[in-house]
Amino acid sequence: MFYAYGLSITLRYANSRDEGVEILNDAFMKVFDNIRSYDTNRPFKPWFRRIVVNTAINHYHKNKKQRDWPEVTLSENNLKEQENIISGITYREMIEMVQQLTPAYRTVFNLYVIDGYTHQEIANRLDIAVGTSKSNLARAKQNLRVILEKNLTEHRYDGR
Repeated sequence: MFYAYGLSITLRYANSRDEGVEILNDAFMKVFDNIRSYDTNRPFKPWFRRIVVNTAINHYHKNKKQRDWPEVTLSENNLKEQENIISGITYREMIEMVQQLTPAYRTVFNLYVIDGYTHQEIANRLDIAVGTSKSNLARAKQNLRVILEKNLTEHRYDGR
């Protein structure tokens, strides 16, 4: 019943569909192991979502290999740059674009933009500095713009 919902979350963090399924399977195991701690007076979906996101973060930690989290100081103009929202992009296309980001950028982007964590919370969860979280988010957005522009250009040239 919650497979598609859970997979939609894990795909944002994973490098591939197979990895997303692996993360989701781990999340379901945690749900089953901890079902007795679930408060039936509260909605299930937010509880499940939290487990899935935490499992994705744990997966990231487990699989990271000496990733560098560079400290970068960005100007206020770069941090406050407005985003353009492009209509006509399918959810699947957006997920494919997000999956093209490096794991560090993708994880911070998902936690901040999609899951609503603050930079302080992200820094605490990933054991990085707040400035690193901010710079990774800015770089993720910058890289997504490049990926988006490339995809839009390809669509124009192949008639889509």
